[in-house]
Amino acid sequence: MRVMGVDPGLTRCGIALVESGAGRAVTALDVDVVRTPTSMDLAERLLAVHTAACHWLDTHHPDVVAVERVFAQNQVSTAMGTAQAGGVIALAAAQRGIPVRFHTPSEVKAAVTGSGRADKAQVTAMVTRILGMQTKPKPADAADALALAICHCWRGPMAERLAAAQARAVGAGTRNSWVQR
Repeated sequence: MRVMGVDPGLTRCGIALVESGAGRAVTALDVDVVRTPTSMDLAERLLAVHTAACHWLDTHHPDVVAVERVFAQNQVSTAMGTAQAGGVIALAAAQRGIPVRFHTPSEVKAAVTGSGRADKAQVTAMVTRILGMQTKPKPADAADALALAICHCWRGPMAERLAAAQARAVGAGTRNSWVQR
């Protein structure tokens, strides 16, 4: 499975491509950070992020896109920009029929380090080790995008099976509700 991991942001948006193999084997195929200056108009910044996402999607053809879910941040403007960047990436994937899955930061940290409270240095160190990289990915946005992709490789298939089972259970309950009356 090829997973495009995205650490959304307006100033720096990390994008990575990871391929899963047998067991927990994962290989980094590409990683980059899209940067936009704060002096640029918001619409132009979003267009730059969208254009980069479209290029990645059309070049790498991932099976799924894993995006960091925005849950809460101290600065509302930062949270808004992060959510907007994630939105244009989700849009680009949806336009191509590529599924998008969202993962919380603590879920990603727990997947790669074993602790949902790990700091950025710990995440970067584990990503470097898991992928067998010679040097740490920089900046942190690149490491975070790789971590998102790894998280989805390891947790996504199980989450998909669970969601499908829950949907079947709900459907079965609806079909059989007349029997219980």
